[in-house]
Parts: sequence; C-alpha cells; structure tokens
Amino acid sequence: MASAKKANEAPSMRDLCAIIMAAGQGTRMHSDLVKVLHPLNGLPMAAHVLECCRRLGLKRTVMVVGHQADRVREALAPWADGVEFVLQAEQRGTAHAVLQAEATLQGYAGDVLVLSGDVPLLSEDLVRRLAATHRTSGAMATFVTARLADPTGYGRVLRDRRGAFRAIVEEVEATPAERRVREISAGIFCFRAPQLFAALRRVQPSTVKKELYLPAVLPLLQKTKGRIATVLAEDPQEALGINTRAELAAAAAVLRRRIVERLMAEGVTCLDPGSVYVSSLSAVGRDTTLYPNVHLEGRTVIGTGCTIHAGCRLRDARLGHRVTVLDGCVIQDSDIADDCTLGPYAHLRPGNRLKRKVKVGNFVEVKKSVIGEGSKVPHLTYVGDAMLGERVNIGAGTITCNYDGFAKHQTVIEDEAFIGSNTSLVAPLKIGRGAIVAAGSAITQEVPPDALAFGRATQVNKEGRAAEIRKAKGKK
Repeated sequence: MASAKKANEAPSMRDLCAIIMAAGQGTRMHSDLVKVLHPLNGLPMAAHVLECCRRLGLKRTVMVVGHQADRVREALAPWADGVEFVLQAEQRGTAHAVLQAEATLQGYAGDVLVLSGDVPLLSEDLVRRLAATHRTSGAMATFVTARLADPTGYGRVLRDRRGAFRAIVEEVEATPAERRVREISAGIFCFRAPQLFAALRRVQPSTVKKELYLPAVLPLLQKTKGRIATVLAEDPQEALGINTRAELAAAAAVLRRRIVERLMAEGVTCLDPGSVYVSSLSAVGRDTTLYPNVHLEGRTVIGTGCTIHAGCRLRDARLGHRVTVLDGCVIQDSDIADDCTLGPYAHLRPGNRLKRKVKVGNFVEVKKSVIGEGSKVPHLTYVGDAMLGERVNIGAGTITCNYDGFAKHQTVIEDEAFIGSNTSLVAPLKIGRGAIVAAGSAITQEVPPDALAFGRATQVNKEGRAAEIRKAKGKK
C-alpha cells in the first residue's frame, strides 16, 4: 500500500534538473543572429523555455550554448538567474550537446529533463505530465510525442504492432514509409541521469549526417531492459520547434492568442482580439478596454478601468487606473498616474512622469519631463527636460528649447502658471508660480511669480501698405 501511494503522489519538480539545448546556429533562419535569440512576443525565443523552468521551480537548470555563446549568455541574463551555462565548442549533434552537461551535474543521481531552446510554446502542465509519467511508470526514459497533420522536419516515432515504442528516426534518415508517420518526437525528454550519461557515451554517429543524435540513446537503454514511455501532447502546438521565420511567426500568433484569451478571462475587454498584440511580460488590469491594433510591448503595465484606443503602441509604459489613451499614441518607458488623458496622436518618449488628471493632447511630444497634477498640455506642443507644477496650462505651439547644440537644459514651470500659445521657452529657465506668459513670446529670462511676461517685438501697422504691395506685384 505504501508503494502504491508513493507512485500516485504528484512528483516534486524541485527534485528535477533540466538541460536546455541552445547551441545550434539555426541555418534555416537565414540570419546573422543565432536562432534561440530571435525575439518572440517580447522575449528571446529561449527565454520562454527558461521562464517555464523558473515557474516549475526546478532543482537546477543547465543551458548548453555554442554558436554566439557569449551573446546568448548576455541576452538571456535577465531570465537566467541561477542558470548554469556550459559550452559545446564543436556542434556534433544533440547527444553530444547533452553530454557536455555531465561534468556540471556530476554526482547527481536523480531524473533530468532535456529540453530544447527552440520549443517556446512548452507549458508547465505538459512538463509536469512528463515528469509524473516518467516516475509512476518506472521508465528509464520518457519523452513527449505529438501527432501533426504535417510532420515535415521532425523525427518520426516508430512503434511495433502492439503500439509499443520501437525507435525515433530522423527525417533525413527515414524511409518513404516512415516519413508518412504522423507521430513525431517533440525533443522533450525525461531520463534517469546516470543511465542517460552512460548511454550518451555509447551513441554512434548517424549514417547520413554523421551527427550524434539524442534519440539514439533510447535503443541503448532498451537493450539494458530499460522501459521507454511516451506522453502525447494534447495540444500539438506545445511541441512545435522553431526552425524558420514562418514557424516563428506562427508561434508568435499562438502566444498572442493565449495571452489575449487569458486577459479576457481575467476581465479585460478586447474589441478585436485578433488584432491586439500583448507581450509576454505585459500586464493589464480588469475592466480595461483594448481597441483594435493596440500593441503592448516590453514590460508594459496597465491598471484597471483604462481605455486604450485604436492604433496605440505602448512599450515599457506604466499606467495607473482609469487612464484614457486616445487613437494613435506612442508611449515609451513613462509613468502615467490615475485619471490621465492622452492623445490623440501624442508621443511620450522615455523618462516621463505624469501625475493625476494630467491631459496631454493631440500632436504633443513629451520627453524626460514631470507634469504635475491637473496640468494640461492640450495640443501641438513640445515639452522636453521640463518640470511642470500643478494646474499649469500650456498653450498650443509652445516649445521648451532644451538643447543649445551642446547640452540639454531644464525648464521649470511652477504651479498655476499659464503659458500662451506659440511661445518659445529658452532653457535653462524658470517660470514662477501663477505667472502668465503672453502668446507669441520668446522667453529667455526667469519670470517671477504672478508676473506677466512679454517676449515679443512691438507690433507696427503700415496703413495701406498691403494694397501697394499687391499693385507692385501686378495683383489686384
């Protein structure tokens, strides 16, 4: 009874180690960038696999790198806390890649997952099923299979007449009959570590490509009377590897659909789910509405009750609650407090902080500025390197002249100041509390609190001169 109970217990993922293969170049991508670093929904491809391992809480994770190894380590650093990297200096196949992790895992006698860095749709549930099947079946090796309508490019799973596993044959070595098999290996395995490494040292090169393939360990384990088990992926998309740009685009579509469906289940309204793009690192609060063609990139965070209208792109933006972003806005690395209204067609470059109830209107550009509560920058204005207080009003056509050709300078506008339309504020500059700047001014000196500032030439009217000019030009 005790042994039966133990077999039925959910396995602890904290007892497992993982080896992630990420050494290949990916020649079918036709790219100077190694395959596992191609971006997929806001993350490098292999980062999705690392995130899956992190969420599973594994004992140790080892990543095997090869092509552009230093670049891979650097690019994956934000997702690789605690990950141990090992180098496959010469790429001689998947079996050879896994063998490079033996020294790092020396002395480890438990089970080891072997994953691929180019299978980014992998879910924690599938990995848990794999580990549970491996442990409860007493298998020496267990791997994930999938049935595909088009299995081109994958190793085929061969079975005997009773349905028992017989072998995995790589496509390049398969016969025409074997290529018609629709069950494929997903390249996702669970092994007993000591038996795995012992078998890896006995793998022979393939007859066609002369590489050392990981599936070749399975017949070797069978010869030692080791049992081979399989787990069928209920959703074949989880098993899809990425080898081409078309497959990368297809995987991105799957990830976007998953994320949008999850957001809608959590209380977000997506008016056209198929046209909304949300990165894997972004978060959206309930009762927020996303209009068509909204792009949320990077680590964008949107609060509750917000409305993001059509054609907006937000990257690393942080929005509070009840924020309205009208059509066509671009917002980058900026903090937007509650109850703000932006747009249409506003551009917030990095480094901004907008406090409560700020309005930034159409065709306004803001860069590296703080705008105080209740202030308004309604239209056709540039605000750069500025500090605006509360309840400031900026007229149309105003610009902060923050760059003198050599350095950037700051403009400070204190609470309740009013800046008239078509004004140039030449920094460094301070506008005092409650001051008024007349329209059409060029302000180069400090304006005291509650002062009225004019910075424009005296108007001169020449009576009848317009008629003379038209006559001289031969026009009535």
